[in-house]
Amino acid sequence: MKLFIPGPIWCREEVLKEMARQPLGHRSKQFTAIFSGVLDKLKKVLGTTADVHVATSSGSGVWELAVRNCVRRRALVCQCGAFSEKWGDVAELNGREIVRLSVEPGRAIRGEMIANMLKKHDVDAVLYCHNETSTGVMNPIEEAAEVLRERPDVLFLVDAVSSLSGVEIDVDRLGIDICLASLQKAFGIPPGAAVFTASARAYERAASLKDRGYYFDLLAFRKNAEKGQTLVTPSIPHIYALNHQLDSMLAEGLPNRYARHRQMADVVREWARRHFAVFAEKGFESVTLTCLANTRNIDVGALNKELLSRHDCVISDGYGDLKGKTFRIAHMGDMQVSDMRQLLQWMDEILGLK
Repeated sequence: MKLFIPGPIWCREEVLKEMARQPLGHRSKQFTAIFSGVLDKLKKVLGTTADVHVATSSGSGVWELAVRNCVRRRALVCQCGAFSEKWGDVAELNGREIVRLSVEPGRAIRGEMIANMLKKHDVDAVLYCHNETSTGVMNPIEEAAEVLRERPDVLFLVDAVSSLSGVEIDVDRLGIDICLASLQKAFGIPPGAAVFTASARAYERAASLKDRGYYFDLLAFRKNAEKGQTLVTPSIPHIYALNHQLDSMLAEGLPNRYARHRQMADVVREWARRHFAVFAEKGFESVTLTCLANTRNIDVGALNKELLSRHDCVISDGYGDLKGKTFRIAHMGDMQVSDMRQLLQWMDEILGLK
């Protein structure tokens, strides 16, 4: 089956074969060599000199890590859809106070909005969603970074779950303290692991907090990574797959990879505007998935039944309150422009579009 949903996405057979290899002892020299190489390659792919880490969890686990290690008392939550809202919920569940900056679904979080909230509220971190998967909005991260450069006391925590490795995010230049992503999105790997960066400021903040827990203790992540190890038993199949994918990304060339994602997005957006409408605010459309306003009131479930039975593929309905009102098409990972054109042709035939 080919998944054109925002995650998990379709994976190449070579990646799946990597995950079927026999495991190594996670304290063995062989594993240390592989894992150390993965961390080095991650730095190249993410274009950062900051530390990088791998967590055996979904990106939601790293939400909790970021909160427990980097939010001292109160955080500003930049809320523009279901997933950015959930990160704020996670902060509250971990005993932190939150202030929500909310916009209508489909709208972007602008820099001046953040600046205004920081003038009114005393916070020590900003929870920022770069690519809101539920609405297909890619927020202008450069604007947020510009605001936060003037506030060195406020940590910049970025959810790039569905954008990292599909678009360039200059972690160092933007001053990001934690930048996290799930592997089942643009990395093109089955779900079950996540990657994240950590700045010196993030470690300093973590050292000042006593309730970091065990599984997501950032300082313990650093201590073990320095030895080419993980804090706990990792999902070794995911390490194999990530090692393979990082080699593939570097072989493709990062500029080529980013250009391919932009080309796929252009193809889907052009089709969306011709037959429906793009849900995201103009100028802030995601590069890795498109959320379409269901202006024709099509039955997305019925469409998926036809796509599945005829072509062994599916797209995604809207998420949460947007179900039925929108639908989403992913274009990330190892998908190609030809894949997107083929999918849209099939949808034309099923929906009777010209």
